[in-house]
Amino acid sequence: MIGIVVPAHDEEETLGACIASLQIAAAHPALQSEPVRIVIVLDACRDGSATIARQAGVERLEVAFTNVGRARHHGACWSIDQGARWLAFTDADTVVEADWLARQIASAADVVCGSVHLLDWATLSTDLRRRYLSHRQSVTAGRHIHGANLGVSVAAYLAVGGFSPLTTHEDVVLVEALRQRGFTIDWLQEMRVKTSSRRAGRAPGGLGTLLQSLE
Repeated sequence: MIGIVVPAHDEEETLGACIASLQIAAAHPALQSEPVRIVIVLDACRDGSATIARQAGVERLEVAFTNVGRARHHGACWSIDQGARWLAFTDADTVVEADWLARQIASAADVVCGSVHLLDWATLSTDLRRRYLSHRQSVTAGRHIHGANLGVSVAAYLAVGGFSPLTTHEDVVLVEALRQRGFTIDWLQEMRVKTSSRRAGRAPGGLGTLLQSLE
């Protein structure tokens, strides 16, 4: 079984599209009908996110962490308890491509890191787009780490204790721990997701904060 974990904090505007894209990815023929369970970790939600998840027919866990690292880990532990062998992570303001899971499962690596593109790229100013691309190019060999586009085997995840209870960069800390333990990492730039370019991000120090700093 494959587990998909999505932390959500007041994401009613974007959650429906996220779930719909995940359900398409879960039905990809390359998965050969392997069961996929999507769980939305509703972290201190005060809006209609829970209703959207319920109507979409996906699993829901309600917590009050206000901490993305704890929320991701909580969802991961639930998925492992359900029998998951592989964990895929994304964010509630993100849509994945139809072959998102298929690419992860096709990899022989313990960890798969994909790329993130901005949903409303055309609406950004020329200067902001230039600064954003310059920032991304400054990362060695395009090895970006995004919680919005990450997959890991359950064996590797458990070996390092999973996500740390951090409000930001929990994804970077996890991948670094896996690297230090010698687990193999596949940097799949062609495994793309599209995420919101909103400035009022849910995680301090996340993509929204970066875009705000570049403006």
